[in-house]
Amino acid sequence: MTNYRLFGADTSPYSLKVKAFLTYKELPFEWVTRSRSNEADFQANAQTIATVPLLVSPTRPVSQDSTAMLAAIEADHPEPSSVPDDPACAMLALILEDFADEWLNKCMFQQRWGQSPDREAAALRVLAQLYDGKPPRARKAPQKQIVERMTARLSLVGAEADNTATLDASWRRFALCLNDHLTNHLCLFGTRPSVADFALAAQFQQMLLDPTPGNWLRDRAPFVAAWCAFMEAPQAGGPFADLGALEETLAPLFERELSVTYLPWASANAASASRNRKRFSVTLTDGAFEQGTQRYAARSFKSLRAAVSTTAGDEGLNKFLERTGARKHLAKA
Repeated sequence: MTNYRLFGADTSPYSLKVKAFLTYKELPFEWVTRSRSNEADFQANAQTIATVPLLVSPTRPVSQDSTAMLAAIEADHPEPSSVPDDPACAMLALILEDFADEWLNKCMFQQRWGQSPDREAAALRVLAQLYDGKPPRARKAPQKQIVERMTARLSLVGAEADNTATLDASWRRFALCLNDHLTNHLCLFGTRPSVADFALAAQFQQMLLDPTPGNWLRDRAPFVAAWCAFMEAPQAGGPFADLGALEETLAPLFERELSVTYLPWASANAASASRNRKRFSVTLTDGAFEQGTQRYAARSFKSLRAAVSTTAGDEGLNKFLERTGARKHLAKA
């Protein structure tokens, strides 16, 4: 079998998401840390954006979308499965994956680049990556340049100063609910990982690298920290569970967090994109949240709504979404 080639970075949650998925599938792949020495190789494969991850597949076109990568790999290599047997759980896994990619990433980005000493430490890791693990001796100037470049991107992802309190409260609430769930379950949907596990763990793995959120997670959410370590090279420990066996601790993830932050935000962002507006504001549980419209996130949420609409006959899923307050946000616009 021809190997996959995955261009990525240890500082990129989406890279770690795909790297762990390939590892779980026991597929041979070459991990290529993007750096100055291989930039020409990366650019030769890159499509429209110069970002990682970038996956060169033996059978499919080059991809730079982590969600599409996982779906394609699952279709080509269905075992060990990452799709819960219970259709309701399979749908909830997709919702949680989108939450991780489009909302929890904002939280991670704000924690890393919106405060000291996290941003300075992160800049040094980026510098080491760019120089193949051997950063230059004169590192203060390039370290400062990295910090300035990344802090300038805070507003682009919706993590500007006015949204800091909302994002900070959000990830901490979610982590505590997730910690309660993982106290009784190896993974989100039983004893093997789903796409939600790969996406969520990748964001928290990044937070664990940063001093402020990392110390908090290890102290307040130790099961989340242990699960993140497991998810670096996960294995299927057993079968998926059905929704009934998971609901008691799974429901709070939606009721206390997704339904009061991510879902109303995603709905408002999608509405803004459909009207070709540049910015939008939405009132969340912690107050007003305003940012520039994110068109990729809007397309992703549109696809998610379409998927949910195909499960209209699933009584268990319908009751779960209604109970947790998620249903009204997921209805097709």
